[in-house]
Amino acid sequence: MHMAFRPEVTPFIIGCLAVFCCLGLALRLLRRPRGAWLCFALALISAGYMLYFFRDPDRTAPADPSAVLAGADGVVVGIKPVMEPSHLETNAVRISIFLSLLDVHVNRAPISGHVAGTSLVHGARYFTFQEKSSELNHHTTILITNAASACLVRQIAGPVARRVVQWLRPGQIIGAGDRIGMMLFGSRLDMYLPESDVTVTARVGDRVRAGESVVATLNKAAPGQLPVQP
Repeated sequence: MHMAFRPEVTPFIIGCLAVFCCLGLALRLLRRPRGAWLCFALALISAGYMLYFFRDPDRTAPADPSAVLAGADGVVVGIKPVMEPSHLETNAVRISIFLSLLDVHVNRAPISGHVAGTSLVHGARYFTFQEKSSELNHHTTILITNAASACLVRQIAGPVARRVVQWLRPGQIIGAGDRIGMMLFGSRLDMYLPESDVTVTARVGDRVRAGESVVATLNKAAPGQLPVQP
């Protein structure tokens, strides 16, 4: 399998190497060789972890035009009926996926369609396993619509690394499984789908892969899948 890495990793690698190598050099000057070698080892380990964290593997989306795909790698931690008043303006089902520090953090589009809008909210620092984090934490919102339905994707930042990025622009056409953004160092992704439009197939506790795992099906199939970007 081809494995790529996000270019956003560069400053993190430089930072890890700079911090631990400077500490190591300082310890060598203080004639503490064991501590110095430990710092040099930590520099390599931390840089290696950053490459692992920012990995961006290729994914192949299912050909089924009725499939709603997971927007993130991780574990389904919640499936809940809610009223979504600001974007979908209807009763919806919210599927929540929690990402650990070991999961791929590149996010992908659950459905094909066009980007009806995006927004960024600077919010609080609650842990993302808490219910209130969905509305109150720092997050981005992406609304994707097509002829069959719509999907509201919310990238929710955790309490430490309050950074989420999305790479879309309003009006852009995307395919199911296309890359849409990335979250950093443990986060949560919520997907809101109109309750009347979908049948949820995922269950709480399921482990899913962004752009590949089917979490719901559209009751009315979209008019053909758009090609997924590799």
